[in-house]
Amino acid sequence: MINTSQRTSAPESMDDFQMEGDSLRQTLDEIAGINQLLGGNRITVQGVNRLLQSIPISNTVSITDVGCGNGDMLRILADWARKKGRSVQLRGIDANRFTIEHAITLSAGYPEISYHCTDIFSEEFTYSEYDIVLCTLTLHHFSEAAIKNLLQLLQRNARIGIVINDLHRSKVAYYLFCLFSFVWGLGPMAKEDGRISILRGFKRKELIALATSLNIVQYTLRWKWAYRYQWIISKL
Repeated sequence: MINTSQRTSAPESMDDFQMEGDSLRQTLDEIAGINQLLGGNRITVQGVNRLLQSIPISNTVSITDVGCGNGDMLRILADWARKKGRSVQLRGIDANRFTIEHAITLSAGYPEISYHCTDIFSEEFTYSEYDIVLCTLTLHHFSEAAIKNLLQLLQRNARIGIVINDLHRSKVAYYLFCLFSFVWGLGPMAKEDGRISILRGFKRKELIALATSLNIVQYTLRWKWAYRYQWIISKL
């Protein structure tokens, strides 16, 4: 039986920022496909929509996605904003240059999206500002100390708020993913990294403890289907 009492520190293949090639491209696209199929991206869109309820639709809103992968979340947000008639400036951040180049290729029809190859723990990103910042399946890649540092930075620089969409660490989620990955025919990297991702995910009490330690009081934390947590932190 798998042990989910503590977060694992096992590395994922995708944590190698120098990785490139067809295997990485396939894995990025498979992850995006899973998120769309299971409704994971909808969790982030709902979070953005909630933060923007009091913002006039005539205002242009800047949204940054850290750990953007192949850019699927930003393309979905761009489509959503177009339907709403809302003006947005979308920016994807990832430390892997190959990943960024793939995202740029896939986003050719989206002039409102820009991509930048940047380490979010670099001095360059430290001074970035944005209205809303997204962490979609990003936080679980880091240690607790790194997560605290990142959230402090995002909380300081986001003018409107933060939308976090990440995994619930659970035995049920783990074994469901094993079954799903077999039926769906995922590639080796997606299968292995997916299992590790779940074991690097979070329990509700851990996210509440993080909020308390960082003095974050204006937030909502909801469990969502496909074993996700939607954590919306408001600055307004």
